[in-house]
Amino acid sequence: KLEIFEGPMDLLLHLIQKNDLDIYDIPISKITSEYLAYLNLMKEMNLDVAGDFLIMAATLMRIKSKMLLLQHENEDEEELEDPRDEITKRLLEYKKFKEASKLLKTNLEKQKDVFFRKTQPEFTDEDFGVDVSLFDLMDAFRKVLEYAKKSSKEIIKEEFTIEDKIRIVLSLLEGKKFISFYSIFLKDESRYSVIVTFLALLELIKIGQIYVRQNEAFSEIRIYKSRITAHE
Repeated sequence: KLEIFEGPMDLLLHLIQKNDLDIYDIPISKITSEYLAYLNLMKEMNLDVAGDFLIMAATLMRIKSKMLLLQHENEDEEELEDPRDEITKRLLEYKKFKEASKLLKTNLEKQKDVFFRKTQPEFTDEDFGVDVSLFDLMDAFRKVLEYAKKSSKEIIKEEFTIEDKIRIVLSLLEGKKFISFYSIFLKDESRYSVIVTFLALLELIKIGQIYVRQNEAFSEIRIYKSRITAHE
């Protein structure tokens, strides 16, 4: 299940993985810029940006400033503490915690599978694939939003609501095993409509009516309608 309210450490790990970066040698300027871009996008969609995200933004800016100051120091670089060490240590600890949590969840799911085996439908590996985070969705959403900017036409007042878009997404899933993330957006759709559609998708995930999967990391995002896996 997608965790809608993932935290700043999740976002940093996502950026490191997406850009194939060395966690021990983080390009702080690049990471800070991308991190702030995500925060701006979240604010634009009226998603609640928790204080932890803002604190991390301030931390990254402080580390970036220290790195710039170090470039002008005359002391031996080997004797200077790397300002990035504090964030690297926190990321490594959080990564271990996430991996341990994932392993625990997998073991619990296996135990549940044994209990509900007779009532569950047969699932394939393709049904499950790999987890899709909020930030994976936002990566794909940014591409749609960028296209909407380029193809935007005269602004027309639209009355679409999140509820309207929820009905549209569910109707697209009718009779299908899954649909592509990009298929829920209309060609030449306005920026406003794109944002409302994305918020509708997040709401459907949050209330458990749909789930999203990828066959592998950073591959096509697929949307599935949730299924009942156990008797009442």
